[in-house]
Amino acid sequence: MNKNMIFKYSIAISISIAIVSCAPALAPVKEVAKVPDSYNSSLDTTNISAIKWKTFFKDKNLINLIDIALSKNQELQITLQEIEIAKNDIRVRKGTLLPSVGLSAGSGIEKVGRYTSQGAGDATTEIKPGREFPDPLGDFRVAAVANWEIDIWKKLRNSKKAAVSRYLSSIEGKNFVITNLIGEVANSYYELLALDNQLEIVKQNVELQSNALEIVKFQKDAAKATELGVQRFQAEVYDSKSREFEILQAIKETENRINFLLGRFPQEIIREKSNFLSAVPNIISAGIPSQLLANRPDIKQAELELVAAKLDVKVARAEFYPSLDIAASIGVNAFKSSYLTTFPESLLYNLVGDIAAPLINRNAIKAEFLSANARQIQALYNYERTILNAYLEVSNQVANVSNLDKKYNLKFLRVNALTKSIDVSNDLFKSARVDYFEVLMTQRDVLESKLELVETKKDQLNATVAIYRSLGGGWK
Repeated sequence: MNKNMIFKYSIAISISIAIVSCAPALAPVKEVAKVPDSYNSSLDTTNISAIKWKTFFKDKNLINLIDIALSKNQELQITLQEIEIAKNDIRVRKGTLLPSVGLSAGSGIEKVGRYTSQGAGDATTEIKPGREFPDPLGDFRVAAVANWEIDIWKKLRNSKKAAVSRYLSSIEGKNFVITNLIGEVANSYYELLALDNQLEIVKQNVELQSNALEIVKFQKDAAKATELGVQRFQAEVYDSKSREFEILQAIKETENRINFLLGRFPQEIIREKSNFLSAVPNIISAGIPSQLLANRPDIKQAELELVAAKLDVKVARAEFYPSLDIAASIGVNAFKSSYLTTFPESLLYNLVGDIAAPLINRNAIKAEFLSANARQIQALYNYERTILNAYLEVSNQVANVSNLDKKYNLKFLRVNALTKSIDVSNDLFKSARVDYFEVLMTQRDVLESKLELVETKKDQLNATVAIYRSLGGGWK
């Protein structure tokens, strides 16, 4: 290498170093707040999220529905394709680390003027003694070409690592979809069972009210009651029968919601309609908050997105640095195709190395760097918010399970007391010691209390599903 070339490369490197020294600094990123040590002062690490979902749920019909959902649900299938997209992005990033090699072939023809420098030179040059250059001049070429950007600043490797992090993040996203899907199917299934029981309660109440109506009619005939009492009882029967159709519509909609989650058109949902009130919710063990970091897919997804965002900042910063590109080709080139196999006269090869650093478009690169840094800060806040949301979800559900248990016990006692009052009110009404209004109110209170009891049982079962999901259970 002569002194002139050394001087040129020295100038290029000096300019590159000066440009790099002007690259903007990274914005400071705050630390993520530490999660509390416990939810309610308990440090017991037993955690129900470790239980497989097929063990957590006891109802065989529900287990069968969840199995179908996990294989047919469209949202889950869409998420699986996102994983494939992320996987292919890794292949793309990995490919940039390697030289790109291709085969190039071409042909052409050129006619230059006799009185141009090239034409004058060709006219006075002989290919062989006594044989001039052909006019017009052909051009045939076959060559292998390669281009390679040397990753001296780890820009391409960091880009590949970011793609890997996003691939892993997409897997955690899939796990989060699975967790939510299981919870949605279970919640809808318990709602369906609750509606079945409420429908049966309303039907029993209609029968009870119809019997009371007959008694009032009989007493009216015996001049012990009035037409007003008959009409009030009749109206109550109509009201209860209208509730049947409201519940039937809710049952239909809930069945269709489950079918949608299962990725199929409407059909009957097989379930056991009896013994709903005797269902015992699972025993809850919430563990400690730090376990959420390993169990919750959405937290792990946010963490991986944060890792990818940090790598994106490094990639954007590396755009300020000079890049080293190597281009090479080897092949044959001749003005006549029959000469392509003539060696070494037709041999063509070159090797070029370029060092280039941004100079004119630095504002665009700086803007992208600042945007990447802002996205990193966004990812950090999203990670922190996801942890906070997960902790609050579990904290709420732990309290909810405890309060619902107490609420159900009181509702149960209320139903027993009101059920006994029906016989008492009927006996008093028959003996004319209370009027029809007392009987109506008692029957109405019993109906409402039984419906509320079923609703509370549904809330109990859904609360156990909610805390199981909040703790990160279901996807393992």
